[in-house]
Amino acid sequence: MAIVKDNFILQLVRGSIGKQITIYERNGQVIMAKKRGPSNKKPTLKQLQARQRMAAAVVKAQQMLADPELKAYYASLAGPGQNAYNMAVKDAYHAPEIEAVEIVDEGVTITVRNEFRVAEVKVNVIDAAGGIVKQGVAIMRRNGVEWHYTAGSLPAGGRIVAVARDLPGNEGVRELAIPEIKQQK
Repeated sequence: MAIVKDNFILQLVRGSIGKQITIYERNGQVIMAKKRGPSNKKPTLKQLQARQRMAAAVVKAQQMLADPELKAYYASLAGPGQNAYNMAVKDAYHAPEIEAVEIVDEGVTITVRNEFRVAEVKVNVIDAAGGIVKQGVAIMRRNGVEWHYTAGSLPAGGRIVAVARDLPGNEGVRELAIPEIKQQK
């Protein structure tokens, strides 16, 4: 690959020259590179999975960009050489990550990381038998990373399941076992 500078003829040319060279522009620079052709190798299982995941992300991104508000949101995040479509695909490709679930006083604090907006965090409190005791939506704190759910009393031996969902609908899930409470004698 070569970046073309101060060449009047190649500054005006775009496309392929025979089956050897391709000339294109990216971020205001003219680039000349060897022309690539289709690969003769069969894709690996990981490559096929990545292609399927990317295809799903593209479909989600196209659906989200149909909403003018979301399109404006993604356009505001785009950097040089990027657009709303690039940002929407990136958001649809990556699910939010729940870093921690902690029991704090009478509630649960969930720490969620995502490069883009997290739409909601749902919390299910499940008892030792596997039945849902409480469920609800956590409220985002001012720092934009922590979400709080007021659970009241928690069943000993149960578990808390937190589900974070982003704008494209990707989910991140994390569970926390509720510790047994030791009785004082």
